[in-house]
Amino acid sequence: MKELFILLMILTAGTTLARSDHMTAEIPSADGVPIHAESWGKGMPTIVLVHGWSCDGTYWRDQVPDLKQDFRVVTIDLAGHGKSGTERKVYTMAAFGQDVAAVLNKWDLKHVILVGHSMGGAVITEAALAAPDRVLGLIGVDNFQQVNMKLGGEQIVGFTSTFERDFPGFTKQWVKSMFPAGADSALVEEISSDMAAAPPAVGLSALEELLHWYGGEAPARLAELKVPLMCINSDKQPTDEAAMVALNPRYQVRYMPGHGHFLFREDPEAFNALLRETIKAEMPK
Repeated sequence: MKELFILLMILTAGTTLARSDHMTAEIPSADGVPIHAESWGKGMPTIVLVHGWSCDGTYWRDQVPDLKQDFRVVTIDLAGHGKSGTERKVYTMAAFGQDVAAVLNKWDLKHVILVGHSMGGAVITEAALAAPDRVLGLIGVDNFQQVNMKLGGEQIVGFTSTFERDFPGFTKQWVKSMFPAGADSALVEEISSDMAAAPPAVGLSALEELLHWYGGEAPARLAELKVPLMCINSDKQPTDEAAMVALNPRYQVRYMPGHGHFLFREDPEAFNALLRETIKAEMPK
């Protein structure tokens, strides 16, 4: 009877399993899609790590052991990614933001700093607007370089159509181009192969929605934020700092020169030091 009770608990939506300082849960998002989340540590503030396009929460494997020494750390698999559900039809940035907000609400997380890599920057912006009373600040990781860029529908279709013809092949080629010359070949192969294996329907929808968000909605949504947004970027692309300060007066950017788009995987030690510095800068004075 005891074993049956445990099995039923595991199968229940929103179930949380705890082991020492590590907790996992499947939490329904606003549309009912189950979102896989994991938590470590007990310190404040809570650091919520949000992955990018066609990635998942395991990409933060080099950050969790360091951060959990001083903070509560949460990783999330957005809908359609990792261990989360794939029932969603359209993968918008607002819907991804609701995935994050669902975890914040379910676990009653307060004093949160959201960290988002790549597409995760748009996601944490939407999450902060969906749960404003829970968020202290946002940290983007290699994103928001050209926040005022405009993209027309034809440009977006032209770009995404390449992925439609050969999603695995073009994704792998595209991801490899995001690394600098001389990057660790094993890491390049690991990440490019993993992202190329993502579900094409999810990847295509999320990519199209991300481009629409950046090509039109981004400035207005960023201007709505009531908390600071800062970034840790590589210097592979120039960042228009003035445009970001105009939208968020406390904006700062810290650079990791010579690194590529996955700077937090390329040089975890240097990245973690900059992340801690940025977390400190985000805290209310």
